[in-house]
Amino acid sequence: MYVQQLTLENYRNYSQLDISFDDKINVIIGENAQGKTNLMESIYVLAFSKSHRTSKDKELIQWDKNYGKIEGRVQKKNASLPLEIVISNKGKRAKVNHLEQRRLSDYIGALNIVMFSPEDLSLVKGSPQTRRRFIDMEIGQIQPIYLYHLAQYVKILKQRNHMLKQLQLRKTSDHTLLHVLTDQLIEHASIIVERRFTFLERLNKWANEIHIGISRNLEQLEVQYQSSIDVLNSDSQEKIAAQYSETFHQSMQKEIERGTTLYGPHRDDLLFYVNGKNVQTYGSQGQQRTTALSLKLAEIELIYKEIGEYPVLLLDDVLSELDDYRQSQLLDTIEGKVQTFVTTTSVDGIRHHTLEKAEILQVDDGKIVN
Repeated sequence: MYVQQLTLENYRNYSQLDISFDDKINVIIGENAQGKTNLMESIYVLAFSKSHRTSKDKELIQWDKNYGKIEGRVQKKNASLPLEIVISNKGKRAKVNHLEQRRLSDYIGALNIVMFSPEDLSLVKGSPQTRRRFIDMEIGQIQPIYLYHLAQYVKILKQRNHMLKQLQLRKTSDHTLLHVLTDQLIEHASIIVERRFTFLERLNKWANEIHIGISRNLEQLEVQYQSSIDVLNSDSQEKIAAQYSETFHQSMQKEIERGTTLYGPHRDDLLFYVNGKNVQTYGSQGQQRTTALSLKLAEIELIYKEIGEYPVLLLDDVLSELDDYRQSQLLDTIEGKVQTFVTTTSVDGIRHHTLEKAEILQVDDGKIVN
């Protein structure tokens, strides 16, 4: 699949933009604060209906306007599909093929995106929250119903934490609602964890193969899921739910004393091992960056395997962060099969024949000037 056309209206520093893209490589060049990343972000928002840079939708609207709009046309294997996101003070509307979608899970998946930014290079060393977000967004693209269970989980988790706080402060002594919320939480938690296990099993295969290639057959990569409860990746959803039930039963008093939920997908993490050693703790910066690169390239192959089409790749100012060898590995992997958007202040330091055939777009103060 690829993005044929993009129209922006009152989006960040773009008052109006209507542009068509090459179906292979598009290089977006400009100085800092001119709108390169804003343009890249708009494609991400078109795919996910929210930004990767802010949780406040109003920041996407041009400062003196009441609304912002992103329209795009996506060419898929069998059809050309119009998408639309409108953000205003009243909320957000998302349309697929001119039909408004009521739920996020109904919209996600129309455009598949893999984004690689400098922040992703810290995926290995960053916070557990960063790694959970990584896995949640990728599963959500290929299984949009997963996002429904995740949203329900977050909603119930807030209610349960509030109830635990009430019990901690002795504002109530009735445990009935806590038991009800715990059962509801377990239902969604067990689905989330089971699907994370399944996803990681598939991702591991691709990531290891890619990592072996990048490391010149010197390293093997393994990604493990670290659950807050005692479960295995081979456990069924029913067994995971039973383990949650037992854990919450045994830990109820401790959770009340702490006033918060101590177990669940929101407490889980990913662990990365290179040649059997924890790369988060013992790996060099080069190994950590190679691990992050392997994961991102594995995402591309996994999505292709799942949906039968390659996703669109967004490389936001990341090439300059990679050495020449890793640049070549990345560009060799995507060449000819993945529509790619690259932002950079200059292509002078990037030597690869792929960029010689790229469409060059010069950005200056929210306008394409070439």
